[in-house]
Amino acid sequence: MSPTATITQTPVELQRRGSDRPSFDERTAEVDTASNDEIVFQQLGRVDGGLKAWTVLIAAFVFEALLWGFPISFGVFQDYYSTLPQFADNPNIALIGTVAQGFPYITAPLFATLTRRFPKYRRQMIWFGWPVCLGGLVAGSFADTLDTLIATQGIIYGFGFVTFTYPILSMVDEWWVARKGMAFGLITSAGGAAGVVMPFIVNTLLTRYGYKTTLRAIAVAMFILTAPLVPSLKGRLPISNHTTVAKTNWSFFRKPLFYFYGLSTLVQGFGLFFPSLFLPSYATGIGLTSTQGALVLALMSLSQLIGQFAIGWLSDKNVSISLLAVMCSVAATVATFALWGAAKSLGLLIAFSLVYGMSGYGFGVMRVAMGRAVSNDSSSAVITYSILVFMQGIGNVLVAPLSSALLSGEIDLEEYAISRYKTLVIFTGSCMIGSTIIIGVWYLLPMSLRSRTLKFGN
Repeated sequence: MSPTATITQTPVELQRRGSDRPSFDERTAEVDTASNDEIVFQQLGRVDGGLKAWTVLIAAFVFEALLWGFPISFGVFQDYYSTLPQFADNPNIALIGTVAQGFPYITAPLFATLTRRFPKYRRQMIWFGWPVCLGGLVAGSFADTLDTLIATQGIIYGFGFVTFTYPILSMVDEWWVARKGMAFGLITSAGGAAGVVMPFIVNTLLTRYGYKTTLRAIAVAMFILTAPLVPSLKGRLPISNHTTVAKTNWSFFRKPLFYFYGLSTLVQGFGLFFPSLFLPSYATGIGLTSTQGALVLALMSLSQLIGQFAIGWLSDKNVSISLLAVMCSVAATVATFALWGAAKSLGLLIAFSLVYGMSGYGFGVMRVAMGRAVSNDSSSAVITYSILVFMQGIGNVLVAPLSSALLSGEIDLEEYAISRYKTLVIFTGSCMIGSTIIIGVWYLLPMSLRSRTLKFGN
């Protein structure tokens, strides 16, 4: 019998002028030779809406909310670990949360590139990274030393998380094109959504059962809540063994604006993470209970959720991304210096957490829009996103060593930032205003410099 051709037909969607091009993972269609007489027609799902697009986005939101919401609520764990005799006065406690959050930040460009280079293995990466992430918590529940907790609750958890998160993001990128800012804003805000309730849950479990039982309970709960969603995580574009991957457009490296955005993100990241890490300890320092400290952290997460979704939505509109970035940084600066530094009561701490959560963390969701500002080719969307994640993550990794240097002396309620946190508060506010100044400098440059394309050779 002579071989017959199986034709895969992929409809092409025509974009309106001015809209985004197809998703960064666009691949060419091929004709394969097979030993059957079937003609296979493959219809691409609707972008920017529809049941499949929303299903993938909601599944991604839940994964991000639960598995990223846990490490960003580490401040409650840190406050608890510092009360245990075996960990008390150990300056490296913060390394657990720093590594769990920092590893996904620092390795973001690597895993984004791997995901794009080998798209047919995205589901395998999810099936591998997801159990590794949860396994880190289970392994941590058997730890008796701080080094073991850093390795399990920190390194293993962070590695598992970044392994599955970029395959999921690339799937979302395929389903959401013109409304990409809103979609990524929703995912980015997911950690804040979990942070509204997770500090209370973690604090209650730690108080009643200790950290070992708490880690096991959280791992089991996360498995039960996320396992049913894994089958729904599918990309929009067909993948075969003969799929040709579109090349990434790296021309954004020649745009000076990309470096201003990158530097602004880097400086902002240096100070961004201190409040979420130290607010529970600060609350204890001014005489509040651990429950009130968890409340402050939860309210910051709530405002983060609102701010990131709103700014992500605005970034899809005709709103200057640089203006949004400056507004966020200025608001975070004022909140840090005027509210956090002066806080001696629950009311001021709550006010700070609401303003800072919306503005300070709202800055990060603009990574997608910043990428669009330096490249109109959607093939570079997730790559520029991951590079800016990396820039922000440098600050996250430096939280532990910087905090050791910035925290000083004993608590004095009569002093600014109760004395012990004075330098830390000033440093955080300075980073916020520094980020603003960098973007401002860009607009002070002559137009001839702003429109210049850098040349690096071939």
